[in-house]
Amino acid sequence: MPDRDYYEVLGVQKNATPEQIKKAYRGLARKHHPDVNPGDKKAEGLFKEAQKAYDILSDVEKRKTYDQFGMAAFEGVGAGPRSNASEWSARQGGGGASGFENIDLSAFFNQGNANHPGDFGETGHNASIFEELIGRVRGDRGRKRAPRAAKATEAKLNIPFLTAVRGGETSIDVQRENGTRETLVARIPPGVETGSKLRLRGQGEYSPEGVRGDLTILLTVDPHPYFTREGRNLSVDVPVTVGEAVLGAKIDVPTLDGQKTMPIPAGASSGQKLRLRGQGVPAYKDTLAGDLFVVVKVVVPKSVDEESRKLIEQFAERNPAQPRAGLW
Repeated sequence: MPDRDYYEVLGVQKNATPEQIKKAYRGLARKHHPDVNPGDKKAEGLFKEAQKAYDILSDVEKRKTYDQFGMAAFEGVGAGPRSNASEWSARQGGGGASGFENIDLSAFFNQGNANHPGDFGETGHNASIFEELIGRVRGDRGRKRAPRAAKATEAKLNIPFLTAVRGGETSIDVQRENGTRETLVARIPPGVETGSKLRLRGQGEYSPEGVRGDLTILLTVDPHPYFTREGRNLSVDVPVTVGEAVLGAKIDVPTLDGQKTMPIPAGASSGQKLRLRGQGVPAYKDTLAGDLFVVVKVVVPKSVDEESRKLIEQFAERNPAQPRAGLW
């Protein structure tokens, strides 16, 4: 079955601009690409047909040749554009054999060595003439253009604080250029932060040649209700009573692995940091685990009864202190 007209394949007019040709091809490539239609031989054929048409019409010289001689110019390996002998001879100045009779080939032979007319040595001038004649179309056909880079695509994703710290999997909805939506699964390594980027290979958009690029995901980490982070270290504010701060105590504190009991030393002040080693962001590859800092927050009762007030006054008299000495 003969090939369809290349303009018809891409669905554009013969006076279409390069941009219109490119746009039409990209739409067909996305629609009929084998990755989108696995096992569909018809779609595969339409995809290859569109590729072939775009390869010719996107090249200025090839397009000129196609407009002049049609697709016959790109069939087989010949000395020039052809569809059959009679058609080619008719285009050169006559029908049938008479077309060849009107062509004077002596000019090609007479430009060779005068003592050896018709000498076609590799270094002879005649060789270059025929190489030019034969290679003009063949060279255009055989010359490979560098493949265009696949199109990079970027998407944004918000992830929970604990997922960013501990790692895990999360889904992301991607809006494609053709209007469809696709849900992908992204694997989050432990310790990512806001501004981190993940790359999903082969999950981006298609290039004009049908090559699928990568999808880059820009991450934003949601805040946590009580954990904060600095590098690979975590912090958590833990309220303690006046009695616990003065006398010391054992209290439960939150960690990534659940609550753990730790001692509060006697005389702890508000803002004092206590370290739990290795309880921060988990280790990952060559990166060591961070630490968890428990920040003491002494909570003072907003109102006390008369007897408690007298006891506090007595306590202050018995334990004089100057906490602001030397501060200013």
